[in-house]
Amino acid sequence: MKKKYFGTDGIRGEVGHSIITPDFILKLGNAAGRVLVNHNQRQEPTIIIGKDTRISGYMLEAALQAGLTSAGVRVLLTGPLPTPGISYLTKALRLNAGVMLSASHNVYSDNGIKFFTEDGLKLSDELELEIEKALDEPMSYVSPDKFGRAKRIDGAVDRYIEFCKSTFPSNFDLYNLKIVVDTANGAGYHVAPKVFHELGAQVVSIGDSPNGFNINDKVGATHVKTLQVAVLENKADYGVAIDGDGDRLIMVDKYGSIYDGDSLIYIIAKARKCANTLQGGVVGTVMTNMAMEQALNEMSIEFERSQVGDRYVLEKLLEKKWQVGGEASGHILCLDKHITGDGIISALQVFSSLKILDQNLDSIRNDWIPYPQIMKNVKIDSSSNWQEKSREAIEKAEKKLEGGVGRVVVRASGTEPVVRVMVEARKSDQAEKLAQSIADAMTA
Repeated sequence: MKKKYFGTDGIRGEVGHSIITPDFILKLGNAAGRVLVNHNQRQEPTIIIGKDTRISGYMLEAALQAGLTSAGVRVLLTGPLPTPGISYLTKALRLNAGVMLSASHNVYSDNGIKFFTEDGLKLSDELELEIEKALDEPMSYVSPDKFGRAKRIDGAVDRYIEFCKSTFPSNFDLYNLKIVVDTANGAGYHVAPKVFHELGAQVVSIGDSPNGFNINDKVGATHVKTLQVAVLENKADYGVAIDGDGDRLIMVDKYGSIYDGDSLIYIIAKARKCANTLQGGVVGTVMTNMAMEQALNEMSIEFERSQVGDRYVLEKLLEKKWQVGGEASGHILCLDKHITGDGIISALQVFSSLKILDQNLDSIRNDWIPYPQIMKNVKIDSSSNWQEKSREAIEKAEKKLEGGVGRVVVRASGTEPVVRVMVEARKSDQAEKLAQSIADAMTA
């Protein structure tokens, strides 16, 4: 059954010009409260709410709080905190569920809602469909004597910082390293720099002055140029960039070279293989670079692909009982450390892996060279018959890339009104030509 509101990563849109409005969020809180509480009967059902630094967070937080309390749910408010911090606290405090108000790497005018179960995991498709069904029903209130209460909690940030630090080996430290930390003017602005500093690093912090409007604005994991410049200017050893809600990671070495999720997952897997601590293999997605898959295979590390989205990577990891996986975009999972993607914790796993390997990022870069990937984002509307229009062009491209020469991946975005066309080939000009031919066919 197709979902009406939920995409690949919760519900997301432009505030005031989509479903992301106070009245919808009020109704969503009421519907989600009823559904999630029914799945976990407790005497005093409790849900925690976090948010990033967008100006709309104040308005939507109030609406969500009203919806949940009207369903008889007690609400705990953390203020700005990275998404993986909400996942952690939901499980650590033994709550019914967690909610994060964030549009992740999107611009400030967007916002969204991500839900977590009592185990800190993202909701299943079945639960999301159940909430959508409740949303299409009239709001249902508990009796006034059963309304929930809401309060802001102290210590959430400090508790999450300590959790992040606990994932780094106690016999390792970051002394003698100078690290530029870019927190995208987002939810991790008061968390990530402290984590790396308290582990011994000399920290230069950028993207740490949120004003409600500058989240992800030319900073963070989706705008790495700012980090590259800062690393070179400060003569730092490394640069670490997370995105607006703190679940993605991109890194930069002292020369300004960029390392995406594929490269960082490879480093973590290689170190665990060398230390005989790798449980099973590695899960990537259909977008994972083919050269990375081949490099893992050369080390006798199994590799499997899932759909795009860290929730699907997680599902595959749990199915295989493996621990390491993620996406090129920077969502990285190390399930022995955290149950969701976490930019800060992922960076700590990379640093510990480098210590195990006694290498730096630059030396590992020589292990494999990514195949060129050309991405075209084709804008579409709901009436577009893009599948039929592009069918022939896709088939022709796939035929030319048979035999391990390359791949074609075409998929509709779960967060934007675009179709993403990715062509991977050993020669960039061939990938560009084939990707453009598919994009042109869609808009013909």
